[in-house]
Amino acid sequence: MTSKDIINKTKKYVANTYSRFNIAIENGKGSLCYDFEGNEYIDFTSGIGVNSLGFCEQSWVDAVSFQSSILNHTSNLYYSAPGAELAEKLCTKTGYDKVFFANSGAEANECAIKLARKRSFLKYGENRYKIITLQNSFHGRTVTTLSATGQDSFHKYFSPFTEGFEYVPANDIRALEKAIDKSVCAFMCELIQGEGGVIPLDLDYVKKAEQLCRKNDLTFIVDEVQTGIGRTGALLASEQFGVFPDITTIAKGLGGGLPIGACLMKDTCSNVLEPKDHATTFGMNPVVCAGANVVMDAMTDEFLNEVKEKSKLICKTLESLDNIKSVDGLGLMLGLSLKNKKAIDVACECNDNGLLILTAKEKLRLLPPLNISFDKLKKGLDILCEIISE
Repeated sequence: MTSKDIINKTKKYVANTYSRFNIAIENGKGSLCYDFEGNEYIDFTSGIGVNSLGFCEQSWVDAVSFQSSILNHTSNLYYSAPGAELAEKLCTKTGYDKVFFANSGAEANECAIKLARKRSFLKYGENRYKIITLQNSFHGRTVTTLSATGQDSFHKYFSPFTEGFEYVPANDIRALEKAIDKSVCAFMCELIQGEGGVIPLDLDYVKKAEQLCRKNDLTFIVDEVQTGIGRTGALLASEQFGVFPDITTIAKGLGGGLPIGACLMKDTCSNVLEPKDHATTFGMNPVVCAGANVVMDAMTDEFLNEVKEKSKLICKTLESLDNIKSVDGLGLMLGLSLKNKKAIDVACECNDNGLLILTAKEKLRLLPPLNISFDKLKKGLDILCEIISE
């Protein structure tokens, strides 16, 4: 089949819910992938932060292949080794007490919302249910996680939305303090607003927000669906902000290419949920967990320090260009503001020249595989710099 065949078939039979680039990918290895005509692309997208170890990393392939040959699924009514091992790695490496496994970031956030509300209900009764989130945030596409998302553009067509959410401006601690009353049970935020334009929160704001949560006995929830699992140069971005939330949600990069989400819980709330309070058919799937175990094993100090070094290289290279306004973000989650070009136009031109890159609102968004070689990183940057400087 040709790329044109794949594109036409997709357009004919698949619901039109994505604005796709005009590329059909046949195969990939590491930070390189190829279309059906054999054209090569350097990947600066990681499947929107999912392929943390790139395409088809061999130890990941071996683990997933072996697990699929001995046990593909059991349901959560039984125990299996890959999920137990993954839970142990996540909890011991992060300091959390327990974890709930789901299939996506939105599902992980649904769990966090239910957990925060039940914890508050048990302590304070039914009228303390409101969750404060930030304007310009993004927490998922289910009706409830869209309700938690602080962007008006997402609050169309699908009403009535789930009630019980209030939005305050990011980095405005007074606005947050003012919004807290006896109806509020939790505060939920991303440390770097990904879909909102790769915008990091201020360090001081995050620390003061945590203090407000402690003072008012609010559940402090951090959505690390995109920032977690090494993306910012630490296992969790919260480490770099100096906070320890009651709940952290992760997804994307954890599975290394297979669907998984997780809700990490401190001991303050790890025993709140009971059987039948929350569940998912495919969560803790053995094959997915086998892949996630390989990803977790890769998250050594040396590996994470190298992510930071690659980030420094990108920032140093791009900040020297006249057409770059700013480079925002942490680690290998970076957003570029341009002076004289539109991000989408640059992204399309990069595609034509063998570099896959993303956009986030008005910015270019860079999410390379965490293990991309310095050689491939420099080669991709050369393509990007040339296009931006034209």
